[in-house]
Amino acid sequence: MANAKVGTLYLVPAPLDFGCAVEAPLQDVLPDRTLSIAAGITHWICENAKSARAYLKRIGELHPLALPIREQQIIELPREVHKKGDHQGGFDARPLLAAAQQGHDLGLLSEAGMPAVADPGSSVVRAAHDLGIAVIPLVGPVSLLLALAASGLNGQNFAFVGYLPQDAAQRSARIRELDALAHKTGQAQLFIETPYRNLALWGALLKDLQPATRLAIASGLTLAAAATHSRTVNAWRQQAVPVANDTPAVFAIGR
Repeated sequence: MANAKVGTLYLVPAPLDFGCAVEAPLQDVLPDRTLSIAAGITHWICENAKSARAYLKRIGELHPLALPIREQQIIELPREVHKKGDHQGGFDARPLLAAAQQGHDLGLLSEAGMPAVADPGSSVVRAAHDLGIAVIPLVGPVSLLLALAASGLNGQNFAFVGYLPQDAAQRSARIRELDALAHKTGQAQLFIETPYRNLALWGALLKDLQPATRLAIASGLTLAAAATHSRTVNAWRQQAVPVANDTPAVFAIGR
């Protein structure tokens, strides 16, 4: 049993509208219990303090915050963790959890979706386990699972492979590698791209994937303009590009 004087680390999901022109109403995409727990947290670890405060402001419009935003204790992950991730280990996040060791509940927050899934934060979770701090994930939107469910691809065997290389030759080689793996094993392959690179990735996919490969894309998930499409590459070559260059999107391939 965890020490009663030690706080809990809550993994607090954020809406998927970060960077989008239109925001989704929080009550439409997050359970009330998640919002209520988040409103009671006063100590935070996040990717970006500015976006964390903006999210807390939105939460406060639905549930009174335990402390005014200016009095909330908000710690940013180091820049190298924010930019390069922390999934491979090597970063010691234990000092960030001092407030939990002093009895305060902590919220771990990313800019969109579930922290530590396609976003930094896993080092904080590992450190919490090592320190005997309870870790509780709260319910909220996870773009990867929403995209997979809507793709028609293999939901029993799938992999998220992060970002593909930006170098054109390396990207082509990686696309062919994932395509071969999907056809050989049946495992669906999911990946994402940074803003304003959707069109470059889309063109590479149509060029390098086999005609029979099924290519799915989900964009603007949970927003009013959300769209999901799934066709063979051969069929896509006859269609217009299905996603804007600046819209958050998840790509998936399979057979």
